[in-house]
Amino acid sequence: MLIIGSHVSFTKDKQMLGSLEEALSYGANTFMFYTGAPQNTIRYEINKERIEDAKKKMLENNIDINNVIVHAPYIINLANDDATKYDFSINFLKGEIKRCEELGISYMVLHPGSHVGLGIERGIENIIHALNIVLKDSNNVTILLETMAGKGSEVGSKFEEIKKIIDGIERKELIGVCMDTCHLNDSGYDISKFDDVLDEFDKIIGLKYLHCIHVNDSKNPLGARKDRHENIGYGTIGFENLLKVLYHEKLDDIPKILETPYILDKAPYKEEIEMIKSRKFNEKLKEIVD
Repeated sequence: MLIIGSHVSFTKDKQMLGSLEEALSYGANTFMFYTGAPQNTIRYEINKERIEDAKKKMLENNIDINNVIVHAPYIINLANDDATKYDFSINFLKGEIKRCEELGISYMVLHPGSHVGLGIERGIENIIHALNIVLKDSNNVTILLETMAGKGSEVGSKFEEIKKIIDGIERKELIGVCMDTCHLNDSGYDISKFDDVLDEFDKIIGLKYLHCIHVNDSKNPLGARKDRHENIGYGTIGFENLLKVLYHEKLDDIPKILETPYILDKAPYKEEIEMIKSRKFNEKLKEIVD
């Protein structure tokens, strides 16, 4: 079964119930959200009543909460060992994990971090050290390291880098990977040869660690290392190549999440999900979203 959804909002009042309702309006059967703004530390208390309302509505609509994803905020950087920033990132990530536990969410996607000139090896060491601290007290929330585009000093643009991080994690049952198709393309992995990419991932990391896929087209050529998402079928990866990812037999039970750009300030996810389900490219997508 295709498990498809998108990034959705998480508001103070309706919280996860509102996230679910937005996802349902797109025809989705999963979704991903931040538990607060990704660029700041403002967090509202989790409303337990809204959690129960959301869980009830998920059951009514055949949505498995185990397929729902939380994304960690961008302000967390575990690769930079500046004492103040490093301690902040560790403690804030601990707080986000606690929020996931309150919500009943099992998976949190995390950008590994940027080494800011320290070098890739030191950045990896910092990430490993921080994650071992964070995961020590985690009950059941698995951190999914996202494959990155490789812009600036990002860690995680190569499978080997993610493998090194996983190798250093003590509680390996709580670590995994989230593939991002745009990031893969921009870091140099050719999605038109996705079977080869998946085989390489399996050989280096192992498919057992793959628990989420961000499905985005890219505005950039292969290997550009820029990270600019494009709407499905409108970028350099292309519709047919993304369909091969979405419907790959080895990835059938893995949630696929759209993070494509808004069109005229409106989310395109309903139309993109329709396009994906019908397997027919909509050449007028950017004209009809209204």
